[in-house]
Formats: sequence, C-alpha cells, structure tokens
Amino acid sequence: MKEFRFRVFGTPVAVAGAAGAWQAYYLGADGKRRPADFIVPADVAEHELAEYLGDLFHENATPRNGKVEQINE
Repeated sequence: MKEFRFRVFGTPVAVAGAAGAWQAYYLGADGKRRPADFIVPADVAEHELAEYLGDLFHENATPRNGKVEQINE
C-alpha cells in the first residue's frame, strides 16, 4: 500500500492506498495518526491528490501557509 504525505496549508495529512481505495489520516507531531474527517473520492488518481486536497481545504490558506506540498519523510 502506498502512502503519500502532504502539508495542507500547514496541516500534515497522509493519504494511503491506491486510486479507488484511498484512506486519509491526520498526522500528529508524536508520529501518531488518526482517521481524517474527509474522504478522498475513488476516482482521484495519485497525481491529482495534492490538487484535490488544495481544492478541498482552500479556505484554510493563510499568507504564511498558502500551499499544499507533498512531503517525504
């Protein structure tokens, strides 16, 4: 199972699985994760995840945290 990690306007988020079976998680500073309160639709492809998260959470953008970026940890 693949996992993609993003910083969504300052909030760390992981999306695991594959197209058609995504599961989203919020990542804590202590390394723990909890299920996210949103879903990633089955028809979102891997290369569309960052754009989807940006569209979903655009209201959370601030001058300091104004983008969605994929992080590799």
